[in-house]
Amino acid sequence: MRPLLFMLRKEFLQIFRDKMIVRMVFVLPMVQLLILSNAATFEVKSARLYVVDKDHTPMSRGLINRLAASGRFVPTDASESITLADEAMLRRRIDIVVVIPGGFERDITRDKESAVQLILNAEDGAAAGVTQSYASRIIGAYSMELGVDVTPAIAAFVGRESPPPMRGVPIIETERRGWYNPRLDFSHFMVPGILVVLVTMVGTLLTAMNIVREKEIGTLEQLNVTPLGRGHFVAGKLIPFWIIAMIDLAIGLTLARLVFGVPVRGSLLLVFGGAAVYLVAALGIGLWISTAVQTQQQAMFLSFALNMIYLLMSGLFTPLRSMPTWAQWMAEFSPVKHFLVIMRAVLVKGAGLAEVSTPLLLLAAYGLVVFTLAMRQYHKTTA
Repeated sequence: MRPLLFMLRKEFLQIFRDKMIVRMVFVLPMVQLLILSNAATFEVKSARLYVVDKDHTPMSRGLINRLAASGRFVPTDASESITLADEAMLRRRIDIVVVIPGGFERDITRDKESAVQLILNAEDGAAAGVTQSYASRIIGAYSMELGVDVTPAIAAFVGRESPPPMRGVPIIETERRGWYNPRLDFSHFMVPGILVVLVTMVGTLLTAMNIVREKEIGTLEQLNVTPLGRGHFVAGKLIPFWIIAMIDLAIGLTLARLVFGVPVRGSLLLVFGGAAVYLVAALGIGLWISTAVQTQQQAMFLSFALNMIYLLMSGLFTPLRSMPTWAQWMAEFSPVKHFLVIMRAVLVKGAGLAEVSTPLLLLAAYGLVVFTLAMRQYHKTTA
């Protein structure tokens, strides 16, 4: 036990002596949390609107005014030419075109259906879908205000020829209610995911680079010739970053609560328990990387490649159910995915141990396997 304490003292002194590492470990993750939690969102604050009004009546102007008054759409230009709207879309000056057909008001006053066409720039499918949802909701509200059916016909912009308008369908009123996140605040969904990313970076990247740094400066050989056992050496290298990652998580949760209002409906003890188990897997991956490379540059690139795969297949940015079946099976081998499930379930839903027992057990199994393999691969010798 005494050799481990000396090793831990040496590691903490080495970490806190380097001011840049201290900033990377404590300051940079918090700055990333504040920036990324605001930037990583699928919400469309505003969309540039091009109006093709072929009716020029009070009702057509009323529809445009409703769109503009929502604050989601900024009227940029208007004409009666689809060709001009096409050119503006190709030059990226607009995001959506609203085409109001001739006879729009006449059909409404005669209790007939009328279709308004929405042409969207679908290069970014997610943004186009959100923009369409906003516009359809506003048009639907205007339709109910008039007491008739004004149906938006959606067209993804793919060329210079626009598809013909779609005919209307009967109006069905719906009442929406969101559980766990009634205000549909996207930060409640994204902030727990960003916290998982920050803990992962500390646990994997910094661990790998710390051990490889010993190789580069030659101090690893000095440690290898000491009576210090392999277990004490590995524990002394990994425990400091385990503790630092837990501190980062505590600070991040505090910022998430105070700045973004992220709820903590479940047990914080369960959150930190899940983090403790997850960090065993993350530290094991960092240890494995350190045995596979010889330089910090190699460690950085390998960590980046692995973390990129883990994050993209974790459900952080895209729903897992939208992936192909084979990708969903591969995602089960991502520890980030399971810890992300635990974080969101406990913080936002208030889930208990019974509800997150499956991902917690999978994390424990993953951590045991990865850490065991990394320990077997690490040898207290140098080439």
